[in-house]
Amino acid sequence: MMKFSFSRFMLWAGLFFLYAPMLIMVIFSFNESRLVTVWAGFSTKWYGELAQNDKLLDAVGNSLTIAFYAATAAVILGTIAAFVLARFKFKGSTMLRGMITAPLVMPEVITGLSLLLLFVALAQLWGWPAGRGMTTIFIAHTTFCMAYVAVVVGSRLSEMDMSIEEAAQDLGAPPLKVFFTITLPMIAPALLSGWLLAFTLSLDDLVIASFVSGPGSTTLPMVVFSSVRMGVSPEINALATIIIGLVSTLVLIAWWYSRRLEKARVRDMQLVAKK
Repeated sequence: MMKFSFSRFMLWAGLFFLYAPMLIMVIFSFNESRLVTVWAGFSTKWYGELAQNDKLLDAVGNSLTIAFYAATAAVILGTIAAFVLARFKFKGSTMLRGMITAPLVMPEVITGLSLLLLFVALAQLWGWPAGRGMTTIFIAHTTFCMAYVAVVVGSRLSEMDMSIEEAAQDLGAPPLKVFFTITLPMIAPALLSGWLLAFTLSLDDLVIASFVSGPGSTTLPMVVFSSVRMGVSPEINALATIIIGLVSTLVLIAWWYSRRLEKARVRDMQLVAKK
């Protein structure tokens, strides 16, 4: 008979707390009834309704497009900021570090309102941006995602052994070549992590996008939030189920690939030990 283990109990309780709501949502995405709290039989009709919901699909496309470009721009700008702060010492570096990381602790309401006022002032002074839309959401998401990327990449740069870069410079490599051939490959995992984090944050953002969006630039969180106030639509459950399935598939593929790499590394070590 298995003995009671408090740590194992807390593990399963935590997993249940995290994944039980998702499982319920997946189940009710196959509900025949439009009422999400009443089970009326198994049906896949809401997936067909989702394929015909142009408003929801357009919002998904807008969110994915903005998240991709905002994450890419945030990685570029965040890496530059992290590299400057990690490699150079200058007067005002502490202030610059604080300004870059300020969006991490700044309430999103304040960030969204300040960006809205900035866009309005720029439109009055220079006529750009002429209106709020995809461009303003992209700029806003890049602004606050850059802070997260700078922290992730900066922590990796601070752990790097600078003697490798110094050795390359002693051999005659210019700084730009050292960065692209040595530094960039070594911080590639941090860049990927920062990109994925920025992509997720942009895809999930609601508050800031609500301030800086305009007609024709509705994102998925805005559509979901507006529909929830009038009752959750089963089409939202179907879309969420598809997203959960895609994310779970990617996680399983990444886990399987990492296991293969680990087994290959252990096998190589055993071969070396036998020799």
